[in-house]
Amino acid sequence: MTPVIRPIHGEELRSFIDAMSTGFLDRPDVDKVAEEVRPLWDLSRAWAAFDGDRIVGTFRSWASEITVPGGRQLPAAAVTNVTVLPTHRRRGILRAMTGAEHRAARERGEAASLLYAAEYPIYGRFGYGPACRIATWTLDTRAAAFRTAPTGTVEFAATGPESRDIIRGVYEAWRAGHAGEIRRREFRWEMDLGLRDVSWGTRWKGFLALHRDDAGAVDGYVRYRAEEKWEQNQPRSTVQVDELHSLTDDAYLALWRFVADVDLVARVKAESRTPSERLPWLLVNARAVQVSDVADGMWVRLFDVPRALAARTYDREASIVVEVIDEEVPHGRVCVALEAGLDGATARETTRSPHLTIHVGALGAAYLGGTRLRDAVTATGADEHRPGSLAAADALFRTTDEPWCSTFF
Repeated sequence: MTPVIRPIHGEELRSFIDAMSTGFLDRPDVDKVAEEVRPLWDLSRAWAAFDGDRIVGTFRSWASEITVPGGRQLPAAAVTNVTVLPTHRRRGILRAMTGAEHRAARERGEAASLLYAAEYPIYGRFGYGPACRIATWTLDTRAAAFRTAPTGTVEFAATGPESRDIIRGVYEAWRAGHAGEIRRREFRWEMDLGLRDVSWGTRWKGFLALHRDDAGAVDGYVRYRAEEKWEQNQPRSTVQVDELHSLTDDAYLALWRFVADVDLVARVKAESRTPSERLPWLLVNARAVQVSDVADGMWVRLFDVPRALAARTYDREASIVVEVIDEEVPHGRVCVALEAGLDGATARETTRSPHLTIHVGALGAAYLGGTRLRDAVTATGADEHRPGSLAAADALFRTTDEPWCSTFF
């Protein structure tokens, strides 16, 4: 029997969560989770695969937007909760659910789809490419001396509604200027500050500190938790940084110095950061901080290639016709004439002969400027119809700053 793919109805939410949690090898209180998420999820975007009346696959998205190089923001679908039960693997269920969501995303006018991949080999088959990286930074506070003193002030803030609004404002200003960042859901802010009970996971219990500039305006914040540890009667605790965002270099320096100077702490650990962190350059001994666990972060799948290419900025001028292989569009490909300049870009479908042919997954990987196009095409191939066109496109898509998505979903 071929499973039926459709959005779930309200009474099917519990079964959806049960199937999804089974796929992720977890056993939460399904009734409590369903009660909690019912007012938060858009069930028209919660796809399920039905084998009879049983849900055997799940696929969900929510409406977001992504900042692209240059600061424009494109509407995008953020994908999550993708599973297929072990009893129904290798039957084309994931492909069917992905196709249903992608068709719906195009109809909604979303220019791209975004996700974090639990398993690396899966999503390239559906046109996604790894566009951002993440890393863990570990600071040895006993060896960390900063080159300069901070300016402004750092103060603790109560984790209440007022603080929620303040840090949301800082984040909104931050994401407007940083490629790869996305719009967060409103309830996310309450979860991040422990203002909302969570039935699946652990309620956040930590500390919030704000940085104010010399005029008293908040221009950065850090959320962190502490893990107590003692060795030979000496304090060796760890500060776990959950989030640190700053709008200025001064705020960045001050917040890192603040967590490094917390009493009883021997180590500061910050996960899901960018590998391009400036922190080592602020230290007298750059070896006091180490980067590890560098991995793929957010993946990007482009739906509207002309719109996406025209939306971002480029650091050089170029004129190139790119043919993008995409099995989901008519004729399996789209040919786009890109005119990129320092003052903007245009991108339109064309019948002109292409200079370069690449796969949509490779383009998604390179789109934000953090992945080399010449590397992204390794798996899917590239055809140069004009000599040097791959190198030219590779240089065109690169950006000075590495993109980063600090929001896991």
